[in-house]
Amino acid sequence: MIRIPDEKAAFFRHSDALEALHRSQSLNEKLAALHGALRTHVATVDRIAVAAYDSTTDLLRTFLASSPHGNPLVRYESRLAESPSLVSILQAGAPRLVHDLEIFRSGTHPHTQAIAEGGYRWSYTVPMYRDGTFWGFVFLNSLSPYALNDAELRTLDVFAHLVASIVTDQMQAMRTLAAAVKTAHDLVHYRDPETGGHIDRMARYARLIAQHLAAHGLAALDDEAIERIYNYAPLHDIGKLALPDRILLKPGNLSDAEREEMKRHTVLGLEMIDTIARNFGLEHLDGLDILRHIAESHHETMDGCGYPHGLHGDEIPIEARIVAVADIFDALTSSRAYKVSWTQAKAFTRLRELARAKLDKDCVEALLANADKVHVIRERYADRPSADDRHDIRPTDVVSATDMHPV
Repeated sequence: MIRIPDEKAAFFRHSDALEALHRSQSLNEKLAALHGALRTHVATVDRIAVAAYDSTTDLLRTFLASSPHGNPLVRYESRLAESPSLVSILQAGAPRLVHDLEIFRSGTHPHTQAIAEGGYRWSYTVPMYRDGTFWGFVFLNSLSPYALNDAELRTLDVFAHLVASIVTDQMQAMRTLAAAVKTAHDLVHYRDPETGGHIDRMARYARLIAQHLAAHGLAALDDEAIERIYNYAPLHDIGKLALPDRILLKPGNLSDAEREEMKRHTVLGLEMIDTIARNFGLEHLDGLDILRHIAESHHETMDGCGYPHGLHGDEIPIEARIVAVADIFDALTSSRAYKVSWTQAKAFTRLRELARAKLDKDCVEALLANADKVHVIRERYADRPSADDRHDIRPTDVVSATDMHPV
């Protein structure tokens, strides 16, 4: 450690209140540090929360929150179009200040009711933008009505934009990495006949499972982790890009040697992700391990007979266990040239059987507990018929369910 001469020590007596932002920390930890610093100036801000926006689905999802009084709104999503009060913020092009949330007491939206039940009375909502693109909202709440004066509001503006800047930078980095990997993954689909519908469905099944596990205390997954699982689940088979056509496109069954070569897509996927992250300068991105674990470990099984490392039970990262169930369920219920689709009920029965040794039982039960939502996903993101689809499937073409999880 470099020692500062005594005559210069006075230059360094001031302590940086936001020094924690320089360290490698999760977004939740950074938000907590910002909240702590803000409360030294404006003690009445009891909650800071961030909702992320997905323009492709018009969904706002809870993403981050900091509150010493507990966060009343977690694992929640809502269409922006169904929240007129939030839409009005974008239409006005300005933050919204509500001195007393009692005016929304009669509101029926779950998020309105949750905030009211949490005892919050004051609200300041700031939209987040990056280069003119809307990313979500920063919500600041107080337990007291008429909580801040004009000078305190100006301080709040600075912190709200700082929160927005840090969050959008992290979200941009996450989406850049996901886009880079997805671009490579899309190249795989020119060679591997997996549909875009499969990607949409299994990502949403994975989110359903993760949300259920978190809600029932079965996994320590916050909204940030759930969002990353949803974004990264479709990239589980990125390693297939490195496989030769003679393996990936072989019409018949693979030989034992070829199956072993196919299994290498897990470790190859990990290597590719690390390379992409390094090339984009994102190797220290918060949550990168979630993507790495999904790519490498989604073929591990609870009995230790999976690959590439033969991990057993809880040794398998929870995100990989979640994706395994989502992937297998969609494979079972999808029609392919080599198999007919199974009904949802039949697939659920098979998942229960596989949960005895192969799949995480909690993850399976989480999917089964959301049967209605699963049905909606299957209907909304169904594969479109293709001129290349083959319907001359023989009974012998329907392989066993364990083989439905593509190697």
